Amino acid sequence: MAVHVNKRLCKGCGLCISVCPKNVYEISSETNQKGFTVVAAVRESDCIKCRRCEITCPDMALWIEE
Repeated sequence: MAVHVNKRLCKGCGLCISVCPKNVYEISSETNQKGFTVVAAVRESDCIKCRRCEITCPDMALWIEE
């Protein structure tokens, strides 16, 4: 299982952070080509595959791979 964040699409809105029951995501210090500070899956091993992040992300910038 892997948690993927497409940094080109992420705008750092933080919605994935707010809906994740396991606090998998955090805002990173990295910025993308558009100048947005992107999200990182810092606790990937804690992911329970609920996919709330996938459903909530308005830019389809992240997904869970089984």
